[in-house]
Amino acid sequence: MSDLLTNSNSTLPVTVPIVVPGSLPTSVDSVRVLHVINGEHYSGAERVQDLLAQGLPEFGFEVGFACVKPDRFPSARHAQQAVLHETPMRGRFDFGCVRRLTRLIHDENYALVHAHTPRSVLVGSLAAHRAGVPLVYHVHSPTARDSTRRMQNFVNAKLERWSLRRADRLITVSPSLRQWMRTQGFESEQVVYVPNGVPEIFGPERQEPQGTWTLGMAALFRPRKGVEVLIEALAALRSRGIDVRLRAVGPFETSLYQREVYQLAIRLGIDDAIDWTGFVEDVPAELEQIDLFVLPSLFGEGLPMVVLEAMAAGVPVVASRVEGVPEAIRHREDGLLCEPGSVSQLTLAIESLVEGKNESDYTAMSQSVRQRHAECFSARAMAADVAEVYGSVLDKCRLTNDE
Repeated sequence: MSDLLTNSNSTLPVTVPIVVPGSLPTSVDSVRVLHVINGEHYSGAERVQDLLAQGLPEFGFEVGFACVKPDRFPSARHAQQAVLHETPMRGRFDFGCVRRLTRLIHDENYALVHAHTPRSVLVGSLAAHRAGVPLVYHVHSPTARDSTRRMQNFVNAKLERWSLRRADRLITVSPSLRQWMRTQGFESEQVVYVPNGVPEIFGPERQEPQGTWTLGMAALFRPRKGVEVLIEALAALRSRGIDVRLRAVGPFETSLYQREVYQLAIRLGIDDAIDWTGFVEDVPAELEQIDLFVLPSLFGEGLPMVVLEAMAAGVPVVASRVEGVPEAIRHREDGLLCEPGSVSQLTLAIESLVEGKNESDYTAMSQSVRQRHAECFSARAMAADVAEVYGSVLDKCRLTNDE
């Protein structure tokens, strides 16, 4: 029978099983962790949340979700065994959500709160403080550079920093993000790097395509993803007689932006060379249909899940040299990197692989990305590292209360 403690700062009695970092909890039951998330999309950050809910039970942690903007995530998630509480916010400053979350933490005996966005950490941090449980925050991308809307970025960054003044640990998905958070005034020991991870995708060894090459891009399409750069590169390649098509996987952030992108493709005369799939649940099935993965992001990336999924499937990657992307893709080993926003560089990078002008051949790159994924970016490794963060935070909480 494990020892239990009551957090002395708590306004509600929350029991916390003793956890030794890097091991399973010493209690018979798993430690319950509440992930406070947005929930309106099912994109990169949401896939991290979903995979953690599937992987953390192996390490003694049971995940529950609290959705403050429930929409696509509740139905799209694979971790259907994880309890999901819909705690919708009527607006950014709907603090009635804090009361609901605080009561939820108490009633369901959650030992730790894990938030993932500026909105969710705003209410999650207040609820964690009121309930007297520790707070972990996942930094998926640099909030100050998350979109092209400068005022929104400014406000979100200020709210995030204010909300994190009591955070016990910040998890960043790339070393560049860890350094960024340190420059924002957070202590080195407070910020840890846990790389994103995805499951292995089994399939036959890829061979260099013959005939038409299918380029693939998967994203929640919004301005910072740079799909316009790829469309212009596609037009340039086809004008040179290079036989390529584009398979664009994922939804658009807004219908207005969707119309703008479609009109660009029509204006360049290549709309018939692009297949738009919309939202899909089976990304591995889409990766089977593409030969080369392209991510022309302009800024604001952490460690893109779609890049890791392409690696797991053995698909070489051409991507912009932004934030965490170079942490995954080694130039000329796993794919090619180019400067963000450069149509000419992106065109040349794709052409060099399609036309066989690169020093590393397609088959070698395919083998390299698959091996690098297995060694560095597995879903199980991500869950194990996050579990270790939880263990260290809860252990510190126990020691503080013992004093």
